[in-house]
Amino acid sequence: WGKASNKDLGRSLDDWKLKGDLGSSFRNDLDLLDTVPVLSFWVAEYYIPGFLALSVALGSKFNTRETSLLRFLTILSLFQEQVDPFSLVADELAILANRLRSMVVAEVPKLASAAEYFFKMGVEGKRFRPTVLLLMATALNLPLSGPASVGSVNMLSTELRTRQQCIAEITEMIHVASLLHDDVLDDADTRRGIGSLNFVMGNKLAVLAGDFLLSRACVALASLKNTEVVSLLATVVEHLVTGETMQMTTTSEQRCSMEYYLQKTYYKTASLISNSCKAIALLAGHTAEVSMLAFEYGKN
Repeated sequence: WGKASNKDLGRSLDDWKLKGDLGSSFRNDLDLLDTVPVLSFWVAEYYIPGFLALSVALGSKFNTRETSLLRFLTILSLFQEQVDPFSLVADELAILANRLRSMVVAEVPKLASAAEYFFKMGVEGKRFRPTVLLLMATALNLPLSGPASVGSVNMLSTELRTRQQCIAEITEMIHVASLLHDDVLDDADTRRGIGSLNFVMGNKLAVLAGDFLLSRACVALASLKNTEVVSLLATVVEHLVTGETMQMTTTSEQRCSMEYYLQKTYYKTASLISNSCKAIALLAGHTAEVSMLAFEYGKN
């Protein structure tokens, strides 16, 4: 597909029997590839859901043509073999995992053992949030002038990428801290296939380990020296507490309310990933509009 011409794609649409207005509409949209060569390359070579966020951001620059662009991306996805998104950032995830282990070292041995409990090799979990954030960073850091090439990604600012990796690390520490606290509240005895920290070391140490991870996340956050990003992720911690409280105090009437459920779920889960995606965009210097699109992608 990276070498396919617009004419070839049009022929493929014929093969798929996309006739009439629908087929004609998609054929007209093919011209957009000439307008956004960067998007053409990345969609053709590395189609993953994360890049749809970039397509929305770019779409807003094309005014009335943004709908056509999104329609085109949708049909193109039918032809493109799916790529494992985790494999695209596997090397970076390994670096982040090692860095996280070094970031949660504590002076007191018991606290050190508790803090690193879910960062040890084999029990790090899926690392879904860092993966999404690294992919979002790649999408938003793509140069938008001139044709794209594989080498263009390597030319991205190392400093910017390091700062965005820091957001991924902070997000993972906040996430794990919330798991430690949740397990205490839920009196859970397992997590990620092993005994939960509160079950193995007790509630008090589990709570302190969660607090310690939050403090380390705050230190890393302060190092970015970006007050807007600091405010975003500080709000996330507030949302985590609010969401957990909403869940604990739900009335029978609220339990039947979809609006209440969605608000609680946003606070407990979606706020972290959505605000972290927005932070990635802000660090890259994007506009408020693009930053909000990144936020919405993370939220949904």
